[in-house]
Amino acid sequence: MNLLEEIQNAPVEWKELGEVTILKRGRVMSKGYLEENRGEYPVYSSQTLHRGEIGKITTYDFNGEFLTWTTDGANAGTVFYRIGKFSITNVCGIIEVTDTQEVNCKFLYYYLSTVTKEHVVSGMGNPKLMSNVMAKIKIPIPPLEIQEKIVQTLDKFTDYVTELTSELTLRQKQYSYFRDYLLDFEEDSYKVKWKSLGEVCLSTKTISWKNEDGQKQFKYIDLSSVSRENKKITDVTIITKSTAPSRAQKIIKKDDILFATTRPMLKRFTKVTKEYNYQICSTGFCVLRPSDKILSNYLYHLVASSNFYDYVERNQSGTSYPAISDNLVKNYQFPLPPLSIQEKIVHVLDNFDTVCNDLNIGLPKEIELRQKQYEYFRNQLLTYTAEGVYTDSTVQYRQDLIRLLWPVFGPVKVSLGDVLSLSRGASPRPISKFITDSFDGVNWIKIGDTDVNGKYIHSSKEKITQEGAKKSKVVRAGDFLLSNSMSFGRPYILAIDGCVHDGWLILSDYEDLFDKDYLYYLLSSSSVQNQFQQKASSGTVKNLNSEIVESVRVTLFPLENQKEIADILNKFDTLTSDLSQGLPKEIALRQKEYEYWRDCLLKFN
Repeated sequence: MNLLEEIQNAPVEWKELGEVTILKRGRVMSKGYLEENRGEYPVYSSQTLHRGEIGKITTYDFNGEFLTWTTDGANAGTVFYRIGKFSITNVCGIIEVTDTQEVNCKFLYYYLSTVTKEHVVSGMGNPKLMSNVMAKIKIPIPPLEIQEKIVQTLDKFTDYVTELTSELTLRQKQYSYFRDYLLDFEEDSYKVKWKSLGEVCLSTKTISWKNEDGQKQFKYIDLSSVSRENKKITDVTIITKSTAPSRAQKIIKKDDILFATTRPMLKRFTKVTKEYNYQICSTGFCVLRPSDKILSNYLYHLVASSNFYDYVERNQSGTSYPAISDNLVKNYQFPLPPLSIQEKIVHVLDNFDTVCNDLNIGLPKEIELRQKQYEYFRNQLLTYTAEGVYTDSTVQYRQDLIRLLWPVFGPVKVSLGDVLSLSRGASPRPISKFITDSFDGVNWIKIGDTDVNGKYIHSSKEKITQEGAKKSKVVRAGDFLLSNSMSFGRPYILAIDGCVHDGWLILSDYEDLFDKDYLYYLLSSSSVQNQFQQKASSGTVKNLNSEIVESVRVTLFPLENQKEIADILNKFDTLTSDLSQGLPKEIALRQKEYEYWRDCLLKFN
């Protein structure tokens, strides 16, 4: 019985939150108080940034396992799981479970995260979720064992999303490092010329609204139109002569770089795509139009660099609303390499940028998909109905990500389950009922159809009926099989179509990331085989199941490197195994030579 079935069949008692917990509010703590009492214990408030932490003080009000929720403001109803020593402000509430043998605190956190927003009251423009409303929320209480299983499952998803988010942060740091390194040109040996942005950018124009047709529409890019996270234009306003705001002045073209000069350290910049060619942007942007001296993408990465922002920070003015003029932006001096060098640098940095920022491919997409997967399972587990089985459709996105990583990072460490599909064979029973000699029978592939040292399975001794095939697992030529008996974990490549029983594991959907020969040698390697043995030996019965194979870690080289490795190993294989070449042939020739000389030496005429 799977977990969803266990949950569906488990008894559930519904109680109000106030019946099983104690609810309190925090205390008022001013900024001055936080400054005067700086220490090691966190203070949580109504914000969600940094998980609500607004500072640390020398004392703590709570010590243990609790939940907190935001009571006021835009984030009202946001729930956090807390453990340890901490304090909360007056715009935070705290929840303490009264009987941990009845309610698992982490389970309660997961459930409340799905329902609290429904109870937020938005009257008078200030959203609130007060203690009295919170206490009335009905919560399900299944057996503690079920609660713990739910927590374990959801924790795994949370950990994976956290892992990916950390990976993205590291990639962004790596991108920043390489970007700054590649754009620096500190050594005199590099053939670079120092230029200002104004020297390599073309002049731009402002629109003359009085000369425009009043019916003509334009897409207007304001400061808020550009996403700080992915550096894309995400939201525009359609304007005409009569509706254009006063700041709608600058005409932009494809490949222009827009840099926000108002609050510039927010790092709001973007590259204009063809969709916005000859459209309008705000005077809050400096429009950098590349000349034939500089590539548009090189200019984009230059504006993203640490050196550029160091310059901006030094030259901005104003404290509450800092800004920098267009002229000062264009006065920025930088080393300009030849176009051929620019192209090479852009190739590398574009790959980094895609991995870090593209919403359709790469880690952000993976994180988004994992978050959706997590939310799906969370809702399934916490609503106590099994509406269906979730199928993980993210393999393609992981493959896309790896293809992006290869040109920049080279070999990538992955789990096999991330890069190919695994399934298990199935047997129609009793098998004797389905064995056939009919011409339309389906190949029934067994371990006895393999050669001891063979790489391919070319034929099967038996066939099963079409009816039997429906009860089995169909495999295709090119699929890999892993044995789970006799030659434990031994890989074979199918050269025929057919069906396989449950003693086989099937590996497929690998072609985009693996050279076939390389995958065969990889699966045969001591590194992979040792992992099979170790993981399979952890149970009472040695068993190579899908979960074990999926968890095996391997180094995935770019395809061209895989082919080189496979070619070398194929030659070794030929030298050691082929009867017409290598040592066997050498031994046969030496044997003939020996026999010739033996006969000559022993022949006395």
